[in-house]
Amino acid sequence: MYGYDQSAGTQAQYATPQQQMPGGYGQQPPLYPEPSPPSLADAVRAFTTGQLAAEDFQQVFATSKVYCPRGDNPGFLALHNTQQPVIPMFTSLKELRRYAGKESKYFVITGAEVIDLLPTGYGFVLDMEGEHRMVFDAKAVEQMVEFAMRRMYG
Repeated sequence: MYGYDQSAGTQAQYATPQQQMPGGYGQQPPLYPEPSPPSLADAVRAFTTGQLAAEDFQQVFATSKVYCPRGDNPGFLALHNTQQPVIPMFTSLKELRRYAGKESKYFVITGAEVIDLLPTGYGFVLDMEGEHRMVFDAKAVEQMVEFAMRRMYG
């Protein structure tokens, strides 16, 4: 009979099911996990110190979250008191709060969306109040768009 010890006539003890591993039934964690990509803040530091190539930085930027201050109307807030108009953007909410204050409004988009949505003739500045501030003028943004197009369409 199922579930009983035939010889003793007593109920057999069932084994407890295996602990389920993250990722699905019976899957083992990888022996050599894939390295996680650098954060945008790490990429900014590496790029500004010459440890990361422009193409590698752009790949990290494209997939990273970017925090943008916003006003009452939709869209980017631009600074016009510079040589060229630039849009402040931040690698983290902490950096945005350092610049705009704790109660500031913001939205989050990816770097790829920034490149897609940025108005022509505008640049942007990453982490304006940060230790490794980066300024991309309108010409640099055009080059980023060209690089993204070459990557997508060959």
